[in-house]
Amino acid sequence: MATRVGYFVGSLSSTSINRVLSRALIRLAPEHLEFTEIPIGNLPLYSPDHDANYPPQALALKEAIAGSDAVLFVTPEYNRSIPGALKNAIDWASRPWGQNSFHHMPAAVIGASIGAIGTAVGQQSLRAVLSFCNARQMTSPEAYVHFTPEVFRDDGEITDPSTAEFLTDYMQEFATHIERVLTVIPRR
Repeated sequence: MATRVGYFVGSLSSTSINRVLSRALIRLAPEHLEFTEIPIGNLPLYSPDHDANYPPQALALKEAIAGSDAVLFVTPEYNRSIPGALKNAIDWASRPWGQNSFHHMPAAVIGASIGAIGTAVGQQSLRAVLSFCNARQMTSPEAYVHFTPEVFRDDGEITDPSTAEFLTDYMQEFATHIERVLTVIPRR
């Protein structure tokens, strides 16, 4: 049976290196994982004023998460934290109070940067938010990807065997994590 993974690309940029990373991860993932991107760019800014009457974009977000068995966050780091669009999406998905879409959801976090420390600080910020949302996070291995165009092709092909091996292992660990969480807390 296929496992449905909704994935978030934290960047709204049309040239996002994290979108390229997401393509690579999908190529390297075990075959039973089926991926669907959960778009975040069309959401209005969250306000509790909307809790009684969610706009269609926010309802679609919550429905996409509900239709997933797990979520994968592929995100850059902005100013040592979470990109605003991604935080806004998490705020919408975790509200109204008592209707948190991430409650007990298997989740993983990964990100790429052209900098040497990857997205380490941003990921820690995201992990703190996901902890509050009670997502069941894969805590190891951590993956702070140093992005270079020579290694990552736009279509998701990876030219460096050691990088491909690391990301293949990461995705296998994510599949195992999902299976473990869903064994204890089934979503279907």
